[in-house]
Amino acid sequence: MWIAIALICLALVIFLLKYVFSTTGPNPFDVDTREPVRPIVFDKKEKKKVLKQGFLTSKVPANLDVIIVGSGIGGLGLGVLLAKVGKKVLVLEQHDRAGGCCHTFTEKGFEFDVGIHYIGDLLEHKPFRCMLDQMTNGQLQWVPLDNPFDQVVLGPPENRRVYPIYSGKDRFPDELKRLFPGEDQAIDEYMRLVKKAGRGIWMLAFLKICPLPVAKFLVYTGLANRLSFFFKMSSRSLTEVVNELTENKDLRAVFAYIFGTYGNIPKDTSFSMHSLLVRHYWNGAWYPKGGASEIAYHMIPIIEKAGGAVLVRAPVNRILFNKANEAFGVSVMKGQEEVHIHAPMIISNAGIFNTYQKLLPKELQAMPAIQEQLGMMKNGEGGLSIFLGLNGTKEELGLDAQNYWVFAENNYDELVEAYSKGEREESARKIPLLFLASPSAKDPTWEERSPGKSTLSLVSFAKYEWFEEWVDDKVANRGPDYKDLKQTFIDTALDVVMDVMPKITRDKIAFVDAGTPVTNNHYIGAPRGEIYGADHGIERFSAKLNATIRPQTPLKNLYLTGQDVFVCGFAGALAGALTCGSVVLGRNLHLDAIGLAKKIKLIKVERTVIL
Repeated sequence: MWIAIALICLALVIFLLKYVFSTTGPNPFDVDTREPVRPIVFDKKEKKKVLKQGFLTSKVPANLDVIIVGSGIGGLGLGVLLAKVGKKVLVLEQHDRAGGCCHTFTEKGFEFDVGIHYIGDLLEHKPFRCMLDQMTNGQLQWVPLDNPFDQVVLGPPENRRVYPIYSGKDRFPDELKRLFPGEDQAIDEYMRLVKKAGRGIWMLAFLKICPLPVAKFLVYTGLANRLSFFFKMSSRSLTEVVNELTENKDLRAVFAYIFGTYGNIPKDTSFSMHSLLVRHYWNGAWYPKGGASEIAYHMIPIIEKAGGAVLVRAPVNRILFNKANEAFGVSVMKGQEEVHIHAPMIISNAGIFNTYQKLLPKELQAMPAIQEQLGMMKNGEGGLSIFLGLNGTKEELGLDAQNYWVFAENNYDELVEAYSKGEREESARKIPLLFLASPSAKDPTWEERSPGKSTLSLVSFAKYEWFEEWVDDKVANRGPDYKDLKQTFIDTALDVVMDVMPKITRDKIAFVDAGTPVTNNHYIGAPRGEIYGADHGIERFSAKLNATIRPQTPLKNLYLTGQDVFVCGFAGALAGALTCGSVVLGRNLHLDAIGLAKKIKLIKVERTVIL
């Protein structure tokens, strides 16, 4: 018996060494590809040439290696990784511009971002920063936000409490201790749990990269939970953990405030997921210099240089399969005609629901393996965004490079549940949480691009069902009832804005509009208006689900990338791209990015010593 156990353990160690440290495939992080930073391009016509290349059959490269459906960061990022090892990649986007949630739009002279509000973990020596530098050849520049970078605002105007959130692994807890005297033990234990759970994320990546039989062995023997504190804590809710730490309701709320970043209330949120977000911002927060469109603008040329292309207004209506159920191409709707494009590998960044429920033939949708995966996932919460164009500079309007998380009170679970269960008109007058951020105040190029103007972006959540009746209407003509409902949400949000930011008055507002769940459905293809992909509740973070939902689908030559493969958000979607790239290229790209970051840091230290 003991010999058998020893042999099993030895085999497991061999598999771990092979798939964690595999170096057999080509490495997109083999060399440092950063180039001297060029001036930022402000000319919109020049940027349009890159970001808005419309689909034509004549623009499709010959002899493609890969087709990627969707130009969000999970698709573009993977396209860049594959291009860097010589793959000819075609990225197809249904919207009229590339970038997914990284795109921007302009109304009445105001430019708005739709999904990039702030990004963490971008210190120069960090692997995440190194990875992004390589994916843009060093052209994407990042500007740090203020410190504190977040403000947690609790309670109604007559009883408002404001708690600043500072970056810095030491300053973050030290400032909390200053704000909450006598809670040192709770804060220290919170930090310990966050650190330990976050460090265990390696197992999530490994379950998706290693062979499925190995992943299943780790899951069903319980080894995944034993080897990773991430999975050990994944079944515990954020509410459960923080309530054990302290009786102070405001401190509980501050511990949990960033739940709005992934769309689940604290009692439905896995503490392990929460730990990733907290760790992501420990070293600060950044914003892309020149705006969010800079991300796609600097990635697309790398794909093109390898012979590929990124084409927009290219709605993929189905994936093509041969008689052996192997993917070999996609069908793109060009007007009323279908255009078939072939490649030996198809990768979807359209999300698991769009991929399996809309792009597969009915007979393949019915496959037990496909249904098993769909049964494990559910749609995320619908997103609500409000965009304000303001007359005045950031100084005149009191705007700064930080974010405000405004909550009606500290009992998040009860507030959001009541909001979700309420009638839509009633709930529209009682928004329980609102995220406020000023893209114009974060971007040092803004004043040069739009002097005398400012913008404010507001984000919350709204049920898809409240807007579903208008989903098939024309986007610019959904009728007076739809406009009235949107206006109610807008008016409620403006009352909050003008209370928290008193220099903003109605006479300063030159433009205002809202994007609802059906807006998200139209522009970014979100099935139920979700902005963070599939739901990020507790069930999402079981070892079994993460061993099952992986880049390789049950169908040969069809892969998944992006948020639904890993976790939500910009960093999560890129992690999905690295994970998919690891499977496709046969090496661990997560470790490759870490290795290059260490190499670059060492070279920098050596040069400093010489000087």
